[in-house]
Amino acid sequence: MRILIVKMSSLGDVVHMLPALTDAVSNIPNLLVDWVVEEHFAAIPAMHPAVRQVIPIGLRRWRKSLTSASTRQEMIHFITQLRLEHYDWIVDTQGLIKSMLVDLLAHGRRGGHAFSSARESISSLCLNKRILAPRDLHAIDRNRLVTAGVLGYPPSTLTPIRYGLDLPAAAIGLELPRRYLVALHGTARAEKEYPAADWATLIARLRQAGHEVLLPWSNAAEKHRADTLSLSGGQVLPRLDLVQLTAIISRSEGVIGVDTGLMHLAAALKRPGVGLYPATDPALFGVRAEPDAPPFLNFSRLDELDPEHVATTLLALIEQP
Repeated sequence: MRILIVKMSSLGDVVHMLPALTDAVSNIPNLLVDWVVEEHFAAIPAMHPAVRQVIPIGLRRWRKSLTSASTRQEMIHFITQLRLEHYDWIVDTQGLIKSMLVDLLAHGRRGGHAFSSARESISSLCLNKRILAPRDLHAIDRNRLVTAGVLGYPPSTLTPIRYGLDLPAAAIGLELPRRYLVALHGTARAEKEYPAADWATLIARLRQAGHEVLLPWSNAAEKHRADTLSLSGGQVLPRLDLVQLTAIISRSEGVIGVDTGLMHLAAALKRPGVGLYPATDPALFGVRAEPDAPPFLNFSRLDELDPEHVATTLLALIEQP
């Protein structure tokens, strides 16, 4: 069987799709998989050994220059590449109008979310098979349900998750401490942020315990926050691409961070950590580790989010054998 996965963004959503792909491979012999994904996140599906071809799309970038000749040329190239294959199934777990447009451009039967469970319900109208995945389930379980329903094998939501990443050797190009933690402080929504004062207390506590704390960033606001937190003992990293960040996280003692895609990637890389959820529900969006991986805890109550409690918990996690 040959399938096309349409899961383009964001980073956390792409990571959440990996267990569904691992399920599919274990249930369907000789499965051939292509994956459409935003160009900035292409490194993630490329790390799954079942993915034959990653088809990058630059939709976020194209939107800024739709009238330019170079954008039109790139779009034509994308469509040409997309239509080279005929797929047995196009599996759309995104459930958005933008993913629907990709579905319609590709060759093959289309399956995805039912009208009531798609994030943008109209996207389900183009599908040949619609699978109900209740909104009160974790995103990983929704992806597993939809993928199993479309491809025709029993859902695996009660079995342990397996991200299935095969991390390639990557040169980071930086001199790093021998042992370090990574503080993932950046998030796209202000309500998800952990208070700056609490970050400062947390980083100072971790430094007092003898651990270096690295501070990555991806935009001007995150760089400003990282510079401020460096006054508490953190080490600000240069701007890095996703491959470099993946390598840095994979070699860390552990991670601490807010509701951001890199935290989910850290779990997929089998790093221990603590997720900080002051605004979102961990039951729906929390980080989930594989059963035999180091533990990953999600905190959302005020008492749990206290920086001293967070530091004590993280230090205990990374000291576990």
